Amino acid sequence: MSTVVAVDCMGGDHGPRVTLVACRQFLDRHPDAELLLVGLPEALSGFDHPRARIVAASEVVGMDDPVEVALRRKKNSSMRVAIEQVRDGHAQAAVSAGNTGALMAIARYVLKTIDGIDRPAIAGRMPDFRGGGTTMLDLGANVDCSPEHLFQFAVMGSALVSVLDNKDSPSVGLLNIGEEAIKGNEVIKKTAELLRSAANSGDLNFHGNVQGNDIYVGTVDLIVCDGFVGNVALKTSEGLAEKISTALKNSFTRSIFAKLAAICAYPVLANFKDQVDHRRYNGAALLGLNGIVFKSHGSADEVAFGTALNRAYDAAHHNLLDRVRSRIAQAAPLLALGQQTEAPAPASH
Repeated sequence: MSTVVAVDCMGGDHGPRVTLVACRQFLDRHPDAELLLVGLPEALSGFDHPRARIVAASEVVGMDDPVEVALRRKKNSSMRVAIEQVRDGHAQAAVSAGNTGALMAIARYVLKTIDGIDRPAIAGRMPDFRGGGTTMLDLGANVDCSPEHLFQFAVMGSALVSVLDNKDSPSVGLLNIGEEAIKGNEVIKKTAELLRSAANSGDLNFHGNVQGNDIYVGTVDLIVCDGFVGNVALKTSEGLAEKISTALKNSFTRSIFAKLAAICAYPVLANFKDQVDHRRYNGAALLGLNGIVFKSHGSADEVAFGTALNRAYDAAHHNLLDRVRSRIAQAAPLLALGQQTEAPAPASH
């Protein structure tokens, strides 16, 4: 049976100029996949492939459109129509490079959240120095989180890593200012208690607290944090990759001594640049929804957008949604226990 992915071809900084090239390359690599190309018919009319079908949309969500405009006024946007293909069962996943806030709002409105999940989260991969990647969430959807929210992120993220990285029991780390259990604020300490309980019952492979450097060392498979911290880490990672790329471009435009040094260092820098190339890690999952949605970086080229398509395909092909639901249901007693612990004591009479 084919795996069908709906693609918002109009989203992002480049639109069909990039998305259509990536879609054709994707179809060549995946003979069992089909694509629903969503967008303005006149912009997509030149694309012809036996396993692709154009789905018309009359509007486009701009990168600077306010969430309210995208959600309430542009009801026939390519972004919304792509997500509706998932809701209506025509596709198993959707991919968009459009406005992140709009994508999350529309996806949550159209698909709703899974039972047991309070807030969807954005999960993406960060490069590590071993040449692999560390999955991290939340990357910006939720700035203020309770221990129960962070625990839900851990459960959902663990399911994502098990699917995309083929690991039965991925290790989970809680981002903190130190490894010791006494470190961190009350939210972090309470989250750690929930994660340790899940580890004791065999529901999660909780490694313990991790620090910022562990993101790039690759200490654990999954790192959990709130969206404020996660987004800062994401932007730092992207900035690092850009700085290295610029340094490599400029290394041969300086003095003879600088050029000689650059020649010696070039293989190491080039290898490091490949390891932290954000295009290899593009494609963040919007977890916690009744459907699979992946967010591509807005400035993605065809290589990066193709990576996002691959991740969405893998998630759908390996039944990510069912795995998330199953793990959330399994962890429900721990969540209920945590919520009871937080409940205020009844007033005395």
